[in-house]
Amino acid sequence: MRTDVRRTHNAVTTTSSAAAAAVLAGITTVRNLGILAHVDAGKTTVTERILFLAGETHKRGEVHDGTTVTDCHPQERERGITIFAAAVSCLWDGHRINLIDTPGHVDFADEVERSLRVLDGAVAVFDAVAGVEPQSESVWRQADRHGVPRIAFVNKMDRAGADLDAAVASIRERLHPVPLAVQLPVGREGDFTGVVDLLTMRALTWDDGPGRDGLREGPVPEELRAEAEHRRRRLDEAVAGLHPAALEEYYEHTALSTATLAAALRDLTHSGEAVVVLCGSAYRNRGVEPLLAAVTAYLPSPLDVPAVRGSAMGAEGSEGVEGAAGAEVERAADPAGPLTALVFKVNVTASGRLTYLRLYTGTLRKGDTVLDATTGRTERIARILRVQADSHTETDSAVAGDIVAVVGVKAARTGATLCAPGAPLVLEPPVTAEPVVTVAVEARRSVDTDRLAVALARLAEEDPSLVVRTDPETGQRVLSGLGELHLEVAVEKIRRDHNGLEVVVGRPQVAHRETVERGVTGHVHRHVKQDGGAGQFAQVVIDVAPLDGPVGAQEGGGFVFASTVTGGRVPKEYVQAVEAGCRDALAEGPLGGHPVTGLRVTLTDGATHSKDSSDLAFRTAGRTALRDAMRACRMVLLEPVVEVTVTVPQEAVGGVLGDLAARRGRVQGSDPHGATAAVTAVVPLAELFGYATALRSRTQGRGTFTTRPAGYAPAPVAAR
Repeated sequence: MRTDVRRTHNAVTTTSSAAAAAVLAGITTVRNLGILAHVDAGKTTVTERILFLAGETHKRGEVHDGTTVTDCHPQERERGITIFAAAVSCLWDGHRINLIDTPGHVDFADEVERSLRVLDGAVAVFDAVAGVEPQSESVWRQADRHGVPRIAFVNKMDRAGADLDAAVASIRERLHPVPLAVQLPVGREGDFTGVVDLLTMRALTWDDGPGRDGLREGPVPEELRAEAEHRRRRLDEAVAGLHPAALEEYYEHTALSTATLAAALRDLTHSGEAVVVLCGSAYRNRGVEPLLAAVTAYLPSPLDVPAVRGSAMGAEGSEGVEGAAGAEVERAADPAGPLTALVFKVNVTASGRLTYLRLYTGTLRKGDTVLDATTGRTERIARILRVQADSHTETDSAVAGDIVAVVGVKAARTGATLCAPGAPLVLEPPVTAEPVVTVAVEARRSVDTDRLAVALARLAEEDPSLVVRTDPETGQRVLSGLGELHLEVAVEKIRRDHNGLEVVVGRPQVAHRETVERGVTGHVHRHVKQDGGAGQFAQVVIDVAPLDGPVGAQEGGGFVFASTVTGGRVPKEYVQAVEAGCRDALAEGPLGGHPVTGLRVTLTDGATHSKDSSDLAFRTAGRTALRDAMRACRMVLLEPVVEVTVTVPQEAVGGVLGDLAARRGRVQGSDPHGATAAVTAVVPLAELFGYATALRSRTQGRGTFTTRPAGYAPAPVAAR
């Protein structure tokens, strides 16, 4: 009998181990990646070709026709740009690729931020003519902050003026990784037909047929053989200089084998020391198959990335499964571990609420009860959906590494952590950008006021970078966002999603800041309050000075607090209270009640009372002292400025330069590109309202411009 039990137990254990191994093996074939780029570099077209080649779609979607899968919102199809990050999934060569197509416009950078927070890798798409553009540089820096490994795809190689070497040089100069081009173009500009794979030394060419079988593989053309061999030697040398194992083989054989080179490229991609560069033309369906092969070969699986970190939420002072409350906990991508998932997107519609999750550990099943560790509320998972942009396929479960949407979660907001109730953990939420543009919105009819309030609340729930508040002076509802287009899209969404709701929108206003131009020293404030019972006493002496660097260089943030008090005249716990009070005072400056930035406060002296001193007294003293000190300082009003890149025909450059100067712009340079020129300038954001219409009029519709935040600068005296 014992033998039978033991055999049964062993069989169950073996089966369980085999099942666990199978699940882990499945995770190694998952790739969670985003498509990042400047607007109009071809992100969405690349995504469409990936879905087409993987068999997820039966016709190639085109942005200009409004037939793409990921740009599924009516506004995206009308405007021809990506506005909302869209998740899709496909199978390629035994791998499941979960892909998020992100926006390229600066006004929707927060969508990129939330996507990067949950991705394991990314494909950065660059225009073969323009190279690194302003927004492609911005999204690259965002990926740097999140430590997301990337490969680069130089798109539009069939355009006039396309140059792979120039694009690679711009990556090296402006983004600063080591770019490693693993392909050589076959043909130039309109004659671009394929690439030479420098690893296998084989030529890959494509015809212009509409099907999926246009790829042809063959030997390197004779006229490109010498160039291909030269570039392969340079690639071997560059990789050997970065990778120890490759260096050892290179010293021994003066060349690298294909296997060693591929393994080294994968390691360098994961570490971020280098970026693999491929090229092609997504619109003509050339170069996408090698790109997919590079995604599966070089970008990490969920098991390859570092374990996710969070703060344990056990009872204070008690030891739980993973330690005391507040302790940092790591959880690896283990399907058998406690559930840990991050909400990175919420979509609220009239038919229901979709909550998008990235699972880091554990397994999620339909019907499970999960804990929202951010609020302490429990939620029940009614359905689990595999997402294909605006269509969904239901599944019974999801495991670590998956990106899915769930139905049934009623209150979890973007950035919330959903976890197993018995093992609560809070993950760091995505950083939300600070709004810089504000408009007043109100319902045209008073009977629609409540409907507008509901619509605005839904907007803010879906997009945390949209802030809704009521102006205390005017009583108006105010909507703040990241740019004029951001707010325009939000208001249009209200009109479309709530039939019959007419909205009146005020003129956009920018978010000003205040800073210290000349400070004060030795400012004394004595806080005494005695109204029966225990009193309050605190005395502080502070110095206020501007932070080092030019005024406004802190980009809307910047406060340093220090203490030089000696002899215990202000105990340490009260010093922290003074700092907290000073931070309270930064909410409103003396010039116009705007937030204050860019200053240094030093606590130099103080006094206490044996009975009446407390944290509250010193916090109040710190707050009042800094408010009074700022009134004695010379303060400066700051306004947000942006870096503008205007692309116009050469004959229109003079007019554009004059217009930018009239808008208080500081021209940084003009870079000619054949018949066009790219003019770069730093311009106050307030001066760019309506600039799109003015530029089209000045250039007969041929001019375009892009912006990216450039911090804050002093406003003109008239605005102070």
